[in-house]
Amino acid sequence: MAWFKRTNKGIQTPTESKKEAPDGLWYKTPSGKIVHMRELRNNAYVSPEDDYHVRIGSKEYFEILFDGNKFTELDAELSSGDPLKFTDTKPYPARIVATQKKSGLTDALRSAVGKMNGKPLVVACMDFGFIGGSMGSVVGEKIARAINYSLKHKIPFLMISKSGGARMMEAGFSLMQMAKTSARLALLAEAKIPYISLLTDPTTGGVTASYAMLGDFNIAEPGSLIGFAGPRVIRETIGKDLPKGFQSAEFVQDHGFLDFIVDRRTLKSKLTTLLGMLE
Repeated sequence: MAWFKRTNKGIQTPTESKKEAPDGLWYKTPSGKIVHMRELRNNAYVSPEDDYHVRIGSKEYFEILFDGNKFTELDAELSSGDPLKFTDTKPYPARIVATQKKSGLTDALRSAVGKMNGKPLVVACMDFGFIGGSMGSVVGEKIARAINYSLKHKIPFLMISKSGGARMMEAGFSLMQMAKTSARLALLAEAKIPYISLLTDPTTGGVTASYAMLGDFNIAEPGSLIGFAGPRVIRETIGKDLPKGFQSAEFVQDHGFLDFIVDRRTLKSKLTTLLGMLE
């Protein structure tokens, strides 16, 4: 005996009447787990089934860290120039304008000051959605100015890195930001103002080689890719296969370059405890 019997044969719903699920309603993690976006947002953008940390930007980090999502953005209008008159498939200024329209950002970093569990904090956060989170003149300048704000008001500084490295369209001007930001961080150290560096997925290139690894505490999110050159380049250079998990946050911590790894869901409380110890 059949458990199910269709009384009307064939699909009766016309194509024009079919309803599709809205785009962006679900998220699929690399392991294949499906999670509703509402549940993901309520869980600090961490998949509850496999603890996968979804890549997020400054908007989401500010929501997670600042009390009531209240903050004052610093130097919001800074935008890149074109010092080298660089052109690849399109002129650099045209690429900047197109990326600004698509991302809603002025450049690859936003900085802000607000309160985290009642304590003031300056946060500089990179956005991978803006030309791969590449480090250009504006990124370096905004970090330097955010550090100046921390120095002036004696407020702890948190740097959230997420970058593909230096911005090729600015060449030497981009590389200069490594020295510029490192020098400013030295002033922060002299003033004994805490600097915490949070490395997220991915943190590579000149960012790793400068401010991302200069924190009083260097911490990272689980599973983050952290390194200087990419695994393929290193493999081809040394002519050997790389160890399992190479350049993951866990591998980097095991080799002494990170102090600890923090789950994003506990990030705010862990940072509050850490800064409380440094007061």
